[in-house]
Amino acid sequence: MLLFYLLVAFFAIQLIYYLFVFVRLALHKTVNEPVSEIEPPVSIIICARNELKNLKANLQRVLEQDYPRYQVIVVNDCSWVESEKYLEELSATYKHLKIVSIKEQERYQHGKKFALTIGIKSALFDHLLLIDADCYPASNQWMRLMMQPYKQQTRIVIGYGAYIKSSSILNRWVRFDTAFNAMQYLSFALSGNPYMGVGRNLSYQRSLFFENKGFARHQHIMSGDDDLFINDTATAENLSVQINPDSFTYSQPKTDFIDWFRQKKRHISASRLYKFKHKFLLGIYYFSHISFLVLFIALLIIQFKIEYVVAAFSLRLVFQMIIFGSCLRKLKEGDLIPFIPVFDIWIAVVYPFIAISNRLIKTKTWK
Repeated sequence: MLLFYLLVAFFAIQLIYYLFVFVRLALHKTVNEPVSEIEPPVSIIICARNELKNLKANLQRVLEQDYPRYQVIVVNDCSWVESEKYLEELSATYKHLKIVSIKEQERYQHGKKFALTIGIKSALFDHLLLIDADCYPASNQWMRLMMQPYKQQTRIVIGYGAYIKSSSILNRWVRFDTAFNAMQYLSFALSGNPYMGVGRNLSYQRSLFFENKGFARHQHIMSGDDDLFINDTATAENLSVQINPDSFTYSQPKTDFIDWFRQKKRHISASRLYKFKHKFLLGIYYFSHISFLVLFIALLIIQFKIEYVVAAFSLRLVFQMIIFGSCLRKLKEGDLIPFIPVFDIWIAVVYPFIAISNRLIKTKTWK
């Protein structure tokens, strides 16, 4: 009987998250008209370490944005000489491209935060827009759309960094995992509790960076150049969301599960430094998610009130399919909707395993 009551309690918690958090993104209206006629000058920052192939594939799409005034800063972080030569050739054509090179130092090993800090210090303009070297913007309106939500109080704009589609099951899983994380941080932001953004598509003010003393609070860990900075500085008033599909960025996902696992470990490792309220809210969601599925299986095995247990599972699935389905369509990931039930279970298996792995093995490099 206790197990059944616990199942009902976790079912209720899950519904609260669906109906009061995730529904914010599901019902969110995409604004296509400019909020303001003012288009502030922008410094785009890209950190690149031995990214010659990606720079050749993606950089020109960033350099050819339809926007009145901007610069593109590529922080060439200890890369091989071929990358520097390519960037210098490109700068002859694109005068708004600025190259900042960091040389290798044997006695001082640094991560992405150092490279990003160098790029921010080199920026001419207060409005920054971050994208990774392996990403490209969905359109030449990307910059305009990411600046669109800025108004008087806005100091941060978070967007969606998607992955390129293919037909493999791993590709579908990686895209679902990415979309699911976006559903969380976008929905929380829309409900007044922003807690993170992703460096593949993120904007904030240079002045905010220096007011916060950069990455000083979490300089000692390798990850967190995006989510921890937003967790430190974002409020319901100073952060806005942009989910117009033309504002998305795209990159190639991992094609090997082990590579994805390592990447995911690095991303999750930063969450232990989130503010308590965010860790609590996310923890309650995941705990209720995992516990509900475990109790569902346990009650089926012991055959206790099967009709009620199945009804609870079915009702949860209906809400999940409707609300998550709407969110996935907004993120242009509608082809993943049929996989929601399978990947929902997979999350309950893989995420705890990654969390345990992070306790045992620490990530030491950003590339």
